[in-house]
Amino acid sequence: MIKTASVSWRHDLAFSGRHHGSPELNLRPAEAEAGEYSPLHLVLVGLAGCTGMDVISILSKKQQQVTAFSVHVEADQAEDYPKVFTNIKVMYRVAGHAIADEAVKRSIELSVTKYCPVNAMLGQVVDIEYDYEIEPATDG
Repeated sequence: MIKTASVSWRHDLAFSGRHHGSPELNLRPAEAEAGEYSPLHLVLVGLAGCTGMDVISILSKKQQQVTAFSVHVEADQAEDYPKVFTNIKVMYRVAGHAIADEAVKRSIELSVTKYCPVNAMLGQVVDIEYDYEIEPATDG
């Protein structure tokens, strides 16, 4: 299966990008302004989205009553060019009713070791750490 993406130059170092007829994303270098993304930040968003979709899907199949879920990713970046990420930390926050610790651990493990292609690619070149927090539901 072939996937495609393209960017078009707008002005200065600003580009617009898209894939498969999706809406355009505005791209700029690392100092992107509101409503714009740097290509490197999109890598972090891609990792968070990829593993997040896996984990929430698996938790649902495990019949966990999740009421809120988020994935926060932060990365250390080298100061010298090409300024790659040198370490990435992924934090999952799960809230719900009687969420089983083991279910969360296993869901993350399956995402990291089997399902998330973004993790599989990045994990070959940078250390990625994972952690999670489980909180009670706040919906009453």
